[in-house]
Amino acid sequence: MEVRFGHTMGMKGVRAVAQKQITDKISIYIPQSKMAEEPVEWLIALGEKKDRSINYLVVEAILEYLKKQEKQG
Repeated sequence: MEVRFGHTMGMKGVRAVAQKQITDKISIYIPQSKMAEEPVEWLIALGEKKDRSINYLVVEAILEYLKKQEKQG
């Protein structure tokens, strides 16, 4: 599921309104505090080494994380 933000004009200006839509795409925001760890560069290097796309690696990591969390209850 992807959450998109739209804008509406109200009496006091523009405000964000969350609109939930089901989609087959996700976008990942990397916080500035994590950029020093160079996650994108790390994914690029690993993808080249494993002959896999960054998308493949990210999806595999998410699935692995979800399975781990599900086992923990």
